[in-house]
Amino acid sequence: MIYLDYSATTPVSFEVLDSYNRTTKEFIGNANSIHGLGVKSKDLLNSATKQIADLFSVMESEITYTSGATESNNLALIGVALAYHKVGKHIIVSKLEHPSVYKICDYLASIGFEISYVNNDSEGLIDFDDLKKLVREDTILVSICAVNSETGVRQPLKMIRQIIKKENNNTILHSDITQAIGKISINFHDVDLASMSAHKIYGPKGIGLLYKNERVRLEPLLYGSGKSNDLHPGTPALPLIVSFAKAIRIALNDLDKREHFIERLNEKICKELEYYPVIKINKTKYSIPHILNISLMNIRPETFIHAMEEQDVYLSTNTACASGDISTSVMAIYNDKVRASSTIRISLSYLTTTDEINKFLNYFKMVYEKLNILVNK
Repeated sequence: MIYLDYSATTPVSFEVLDSYNRTTKEFIGNANSIHGLGVKSKDLLNSATKQIADLFSVMESEITYTSGATESNNLALIGVALAYHKVGKHIIVSKLEHPSVYKICDYLASIGFEISYVNNDSEGLIDFDDLKKLVREDTILVSICAVNSETGVRQPLKMIRQIIKKENNNTILHSDITQAIGKISINFHDVDLASMSAHKIYGPKGIGLLYKNERVRLEPLLYGSGKSNDLHPGTPALPLIVSFAKAIRIALNDLDKREHFIERLNEKICKELEYYPVIKINKTKYSIPHILNISLMNIRPETFIHAMEEQDVYLSTNTACASGDISTSVMAIYNDKVRASSTIRISLSYLTTTDEINKFLNYFKMVYEKLNILVNK
């Protein structure tokens, strides 16, 4: 099997799985219980949270566990909207967000909030002048992802924050950093809110977190019992949290070394694809090497993906959550509907080998030529 869909999800590492299994077996108490088993679980929960907080240089109280980045995005955007609606109802998002952000914005628009979409330049970078113009006195929130999930374009969050705060110091900056963690260096202090998932960094599915700066207020979306966190009540998912902490710790190791290796794989693929005149490479100077987006132009992406699957090679069209839809990100950068309708995402990992890429390129050539002949008949 050649797996090249790491941006959709990653396999759970053996070390992380071991942490999950040991915690499940040895810590059976509810961390909210006051008896000895509960206290034992609570101590482990606090230890895991401290590890995560220390790794990101934030306070333990600024971390809220969720089921994943989609829930974190909901808690961030809707939580801010409900907490600050008396201050203003204007929200700004980019045209390069994960589909979950747009669904949330659609909901917020339906209950009276005004959503503005900031432009980007031809390289996918946020248009700073447009952002400056859009920020108003009643702008309560700006949401811009750290790394786009389809094209890998990385945004300069620190600079974006400075522009926003200069125009309105009270405006909150949220970023979905799911595709950035474990790939590039991220500073949580460049944002006020940040969403992420464990399953993108070789952790288990079903656990994520929201970083919330202590000065930011959020209205909870869930209500219930539980002492662990007012924003996410209920019994803490201790095995998931402990294994999440392990996954983060591993993911932040050797970032530069891993990125350089993945860069070479990315360049190898791009060099080979240059021989296909109809194929467009949707890569800008701001794209990180882990995500490579291409447009086949003359072949339906679903047809190509299933044909590659027959060779035991696994790719995706765009994000897993919007599979088969037009790529809004490619459309935002290139303004070409055909190009945006025929995208394939190749996502790489430090686990990917050079041998796998060589085999992938051979299968790619075979499948492409076969489908190209059928298309041109």
